[in-house]
Amino acid sequence: MAITPRRDYNPHMEPSFDHVTPAERVLYVQDLWDRIAAEPDGVPLSEAQRLELRRRVEEHRADPGSAVPWEQVLARARAR
Repeated sequence: MAITPRRDYNPHMEPSFDHVTPAERVLYVQDLWDRIAAEPDGVPLSEAQRLELRRRVEEHRADPGSAVPWEQVLARARAR
């Protein structure tokens, strides 16, 4: 089943964006995300996000040994 993107989804989207390849769109989105991540205070957390972060920190403090090292997570993801 093919998904047809809505052309009217974002009225602020540059029209020329429709004429670039999917790979170029991915690069654009990655660059955009890097710019957003460079200013984390510009994107406030919702109350639900704040509560989830608090819950995760408390869970980790209660059982620090349950944490999985990043290298192990990455290896599992690459093995899929």
